[in-house]
Amino acid sequence: MIDFEVEPEFQEQIDWVEKLVTEEIEPLDQFMSVGTHKNGKALDADGWNAIRAYIKSLQDKVKDRGMWGFHLGPDLGGPGLGQVKLCLLNEILGRTRMGPTIFGCQAPDTGNMELIAHNGSEEQKKKYLEPLLSGEKHSAYSMTEPHAGGPEEFKCSARRDGDEWVINGEKWFTSNGVGSDFLIVMAITDPDKPMLEKASMFIVDTDTPGVEVVRNVHTIGTPLRHNYNTDSGRGGHAYIRYNDVRIPADALLGDEGAGFVGSQTRLAGGRIHHAMRAVGVCTRALDMACERALSRRARGQLLADLQMVQADLAESYIQLKQFRLHVLYTAWLIDKTGSYTREIRKEIASIKISAAKVNHDIIYRAIHLHGALGMSNETPLGAMWLSAPQMGIMDGTTEVHKANLAKLMLREYEPSDDLFPTYHLPKLIEKAQDKFEKVVDDYLNSAA
Repeated sequence: MIDFEVEPEFQEQIDWVEKLVTEEIEPLDQFMSVGTHKNGKALDADGWNAIRAYIKSLQDKVKDRGMWGFHLGPDLGGPGLGQVKLCLLNEILGRTRMGPTIFGCQAPDTGNMELIAHNGSEEQKKKYLEPLLSGEKHSAYSMTEPHAGGPEEFKCSARRDGDEWVINGEKWFTSNGVGSDFLIVMAITDPDKPMLEKASMFIVDTDTPGVEVVRNVHTIGTPLRHNYNTDSGRGGHAYIRYNDVRIPADALLGDEGAGFVGSQTRLAGGRIHHAMRAVGVCTRALDMACERALSRRARGQLLADLQMVQADLAESYIQLKQFRLHVLYTAWLIDKTGSYTREIRKEIASIKISAAKVNHDIIYRAIHLHGALGMSNETPLGAMWLSAPQMGIMDGTTEVHKANLAKLMLREYEPSDDLFPTYHLPKLIEKAQDKFEKVVDDYLNSAA
């Protein structure tokens, strides 16, 4: 039986998270977006120290509540909630920017925790995973390359030189690369092997000689000048050049040649978590659209009374409910199965595809309904709109996921071994006639 209901004790946790987000984290988001006093004066060093202390106090509340790193299993010090409960929590955190940081489940650290937990040696777990779990260190995943649309085109290489590996190449869009303490780097170790065996992963301390941040790339809407600030700070997506970067042999993460296969642990989980948070983003956009429709007038009528506005709101509601149920169903399947089976990979690909369109459609309708206010930077809609295209690109493009989904679907079918398909009506009718001729004969024979 499919069931998304949670026990009353966990519903109390959800309610507590909702309250914390509404009363503390969303106001923090709003303040961080300007970073100034009401008189327009920027915070000084003491002011930012106060903000950091406040953030730590919120993190301590989360830890005291037992909700720190709620995405983690008990073996990693987390509560081991399962994917359905994660979904219900991530929907709430999806409304915020600082929420994941407050709860210790911020990207890209979350995925990197899973990578090291599944593939790391005991020494690597001690040195990198434990401080990552506690929030003492931050990480980045250095996989994408500027010239490559897919891993089969990767050029960044690592060659063995005695007791060391030497990495050379370029990586693009390494999220939080500048603010990280260490990087997980995907590099080609044997270009002559089959695609799934040619790459390996390595843990590289960010301050290792030869690690060069060319630019700290930002997303649409951020002035280009910020890309050239490569000194410090979290955020941004670093363009990194690896120039004869020497690392010890034990920096290999997992087995040599198992990089692409090992990375799926991280990517599959990240895709469903993005979808969970997308539910929160779209819910917020629809809430804003409904409030605006009831507050704004045009041509002597409330927007809410105009039929085309009603149609847009209805379409958004339907899309959101269908998407949310699909995400919950996928989460339920993972909980039921305990692994990323072929069936689950099919559903993850489906929600990853849907997430891009649902974000686009619902946020666009909300912006359109707000008119000039929707085009301004004085509502959250602008930032939400800028993030919508990312859903179709990050963790694999929509087109790639559509192709993979189709392949997974087709594995469940067989081609017709006849000139006509199995559902060809003349053939089905002939089979039915043969069947019921026997029914009639049997009836007549029994009546004789």
